Formats: sequence, C-alpha cells, structure tokens
Amino acid sequence: MPTIEQIQQILDPVFPGLMGVRLVTVEPERVIAELKVRPDLCTIGGILHGGAYMAFADTLGAVGTVVNLPQGKRTTTTDSSTKFIGGARVDTTVTGESIALHRGRTTMVWQTTIRSAEGKLCAVVTQTQLVLDT
Repeated sequence: MPTIEQIQQILDPVFPGLMGVRLVTVEPERVIAELKVRPDLCTIGGILHGGAYMAFADTLGAVGTVVNLPQGKRTTTTDSSTKFIGGARVDTTVTGESIALHRGRTTMVWQTTIRSAEGKLCAVVTQTQLVLDT
C-alpha cells in the first residue's frame, strides 16, 4: 500500500490538489481528508459549491479504491449519488470521511460523509468504482 505522502504527491498536481484536498488518514476501509472552503470553490452566496462536494467525495472514494487495488489494476467511477444536507461557509474547513461499503474484485462502493467545521452534516455521497485491467 502506498504511503499517505505518496498518494498526496500524486493528487497535488491534478484536480484534487488544485481544489486543496489534504489527506489525513488512508486505510484500506477508510479515508479521511480536509478541504479549505475557499471563495473560488463557492457559490455567489459564499457556500461551498455542490460540485466541490462531489469532487471532494469522488477523490476520497477513488483513493480508497486505489489502496485496495491488486497489482496491474486501475479504477474509474461508474456511479455517484449525492444528498446535500447543509452548507459550509467560505473560510472554514470541511472534513470528508469515506467508508468502504463493498470491496470486491470488480467493483468497490464507498460512502462519504462531509461535515462542516462545527461537525454538522453537509453531504452524503455514495459511489461505485469499477476495477479495470491496466
């Protein structure tokens, strides 16, 4: 399994890094990360944009899948469902926790909860990752 530092280095130059995703915990069944709610990630009202929630959660589920992949495999998201519960204000930090619901040979399913700095639930995202040959 790659280290959290190695995974972060992979994320930094691509979209999750541009968003500011910072990994906190990476385990085979759980991934935790933080995201600073910057103005450029918000709606006009200063609330984290729905697409940012979705991209944040997609990253966590993908990371969880990657650390579970056998040699010679890769992954892609095939399905994602987001329930928006509450908002996160600009200049705060949200925390995402992704839990493995299913880790199979051909698919993995992850559920990510995203919470505000106060611990309030903002979104729940469930996604399916397909396991493919490289």
